[in-house]
Amino acid sequence: MAKVIVAHHVADYGRWLPVFNEHEAVRRQHGATGHSIGRDASDPNTIVIVNDFATLEGARAFSKDPSLPAAMARGGVEGPPQVWIVEEAEARKY
Repeated sequence: MAKVIVAHHVADYGRWLPVFNEHEAVRRQHGATGHSIGRDASDPNTIVIVNDFATLEGARAFSKDPSLPAAMARGGVEGPPQVWIVEEAEARKY
């Protein structure tokens, strides 16, 4: 499994979330299987998204999808995001 991890600041989480949800179809087109969203404890408009993908190729393709910049702009993303594409080495639940 591969993951695209994105960290960025948004103007308003409540405005950003519906745009993120609308963009799900694009994530699925590239093989996304799910996601999780974390919000910074001291600034809830700083968010970290972990998108799960079936393949590394799908994760890479999604990160280059031409619809991403427009979706981020509509959602109020401020500044360039930090993005990591990783292959899962281990996962455990406690």
